[in-house]
Parts: sequence; structure tokens; C-alpha cells
Amino acid sequence: MTDWWQHGYPGGPMVKVAGFPRPLYPPDATLHGKRPSIDGPDVEAYKRTVSRAGRWRWQNFDDTYSNGFAHGKGGMVADSGVAGVQRQQKIDDTGWIGKTTFNTLRSIVIPDGLPHAGEPAMDDTAVQLVNEAFALYEGHEPAPPSKGTLRGAALERAVTQLGVTEHPANSNETIYTDWYGMVGPWCAMFATWCYELAGAEIGKDSPTFMRGQRYAYVPYIVADARDGLHGLTTTDDPRPGDLVCFDWAWDTVYDHVGFFDGWLQTGLFATVEGNTSYADQSNGGQVMRRERSLGTQGTVFVRVAEP
Repeated sequence: MTDWWQHGYPGGPMVKVAGFPRPLYPPDATLHGKRPSIDGPDVEAYKRTVSRAGRWRWQNFDDTYSNGFAHGKGGMVADSGVAGVQRQQKIDDTGWIGKTTFNTLRSIVIPDGLPHAGEPAMDDTAVQLVNEAFALYEGHEPAPPSKGTLRGAALERAVTQLGVTEHPANSNETIYTDWYGMVGPWCAMFATWCYELAGAEIGKDSPTFMRGQRYAYVPYIVADARDGLHGLTTTDDPRPGDLVCFDWAWDTVYDHVGFFDGWLQTGLFATVEGNTSYADQSNGGQVMRRERSLGTQGTVFVRVAEP
């Protein structure tokens, strides 16, 4: 008698959902010309589903489409993620989620030998999360920033850095601090690095940023934007690639800066940030996608002028 993972999953009628929210790509899909997906409720839905199908450990699921979840992060069946399901169903094991994998996850029945055997792998909670995601995305990822702008190019460069961490850990030493010439909390240096290198690539030197001089300190960004200096202004209508500055303690001292990457829904927006983590918002040591909410902290959007 073979074990449940040695043959295809039992199947049933696809559970009913509002629609396919969007394709999903992990950070390393940039190597294949794909733009990594922003965090979203559909990711949490698939983590629940793949876990119930025995290919991901049950836990408090986040909504980040990581390389680990996409491709697996170990040799154990329970750590094999989306690619493990794809291999079991004889689907190309890219770890990307398109309509074929999406419909597969909707039709899988939990096999004997796992908890809840005989039930659909995609449970009612996952269905609700998929429907929420479909209402947000309607079948496609939010549009990337306009091509040809410096802010768009800077954001695209930031996206290529997703997953980069300090080395050694907890040292504040990164390629961005080495380039800037200063070791310390590096979220602003990351933004400076992205803008300056993107500008060099597209031949549009930013009037705002200067290697080793502007910017390494977030309060200076906010102060200069409020004074209209160096091509910075505050805005209530941010565009992808503009900056967003955060004051966690509401004490008027801004602690952290990232790239605005688009609205998800009213009051909720996506970012790409350097030196963050779920454990430490502004000194977490990694480049990450985050979801932020207006009103949770002091928030200032900063428009970066085009050259």
C-alpha cells in the first residue's frame, strides 16, 4: 500500500469561489522576468489549503508569497509547499500559482492519513480569503509604476532586492551601507541606493538623492519635504515609487521609510521597505514587502520630483 503522497490527490468538484484573484510569483521569479506578487489574502488562503493537503506545516499563516512556500524549504513532505502539490499532481513545479494550480487547489480532497480526510483542502475560511482577494485584484496584480519615470525605476530596483538581509545578522552591514559609506539603520540608505542606481541606469539623475550625503536619516526626508527642498514635497496622492515615512510612536520623530507600491483598499497600501521585519518594523534587517494601514502610525507620503 502506497502512502498518500506517492500518488495523485483524490479529487472532487471545485469549491465555489468568486473568481481567480491573480497569478502569484515569489521573489525569485524576477530571474525569469516576473514581478513578485504583493502580499494578499489569497496567499493566506493557499497556505491554509496546502497545509490541509499535507504539504505545509499548520501555523499562524502570514500573507507573503515567499520563496520557501512556493518551492518548499526542506526535504520533508510537510515542507514542500506549492511545488510539492504541483509535483504530486504532475503539474510543472515552478511554485508559481496560475489558473491550473488554482483550480487544482480548489479540487483537492484531503487523502486518508491526514486530518480532515475526505474534506476539500480549500476550507470555508480559505474560500472567504480567496473571495476577498478577488474583490481586490479582479484577476491581476495591481499595475506596476509607469515605465520611464525615475520613481518607477527606483521601485522596480527595490523589488529586485526582496529577501536581501544584513550580513552578518544584526550588524546593519549591507551592500547599501557599504555603497553609502555609513554603517547604521539603513532604510533611508536603501531608498537612496535604489534611486541613485536606477537613475544611472535610465540616464535620469535625481535632484533629491546624493551618495554619502542625502539621505541616511528619515527625519531629514520629512523635514525637507515639508520645506520643499531638494525636489521633495509631501502629498496625499502618492504614486508608486514615492516614499512613505512612518512615525510608530506618534511622537513626530519619523522612524522609518519605504517605497509606496499602491493602494490595496481604502486606507490599506503596499510597500517595499529596507531594514524591516515582522519582529522589528524599522530595524529588522531585511528587504520586504509590507502592508501598511493609515492611522496605525503617523504616516507622511513624500513625492520625489522627476529630473
